[in-house]
Amino acid sequence: MNTSIAAPALQPGADILERILGARSSLVALEEADGEALIAQFRTVVRRTGQAIYLWSPEEGLGNLREEHAEKAPHARLGQVLRYIQQSNHFGIYLLRRLPLPLAAPDVALLRQLSRTPTGHVRRVVLLDASESLVEGLSDVIVRLSCQVKPALRPRLRDGRWVL
Repeated sequence: MNTSIAAPALQPGADILERILGARSSLVALEEADGEALIAQFRTVVRRTGQAIYLWSPEEGLGNLREEHAEKAPHARLGQVLRYIQQSNHFGIYLLRRLPLPLAAPDVALLRQLSRTPTGHVRRVVLLDASESLVEGLSDVIVRLSCQVKPALRPRLRDGRWVL
């Protein structure tokens, strides 16, 4: 009889969220991300954990993922939402998608400021579907995270020891 209990699987999206929170910069670019699926996973995580995760797009404005059907904040312009994020004194992860290209110079400057602004709380600005040229232009201040699922490593027996 096998009495071992398998460790619970990490909730989808939670691993990416942990990597975002652990990033060395406040500005993060997610690569190879399925935006819709990732947002749905984050919605589930937010409902269970209470994390403050916000989503902005030019069409919808800024809204809390937990309150999917609530009215969105009227920050339709990127510059407005970046200034709002900069002035926030609370924990927050801000997902930005469908950034209008090319970005205006003041918006790029605000992204750079947000990446370097020290705060007493965690604040991350996450670019979901940013163009390669934008990410390259911010390469000195942005952290790139891959969303590809890595296959689980199976332990193997080598020379009498288990290795991954």
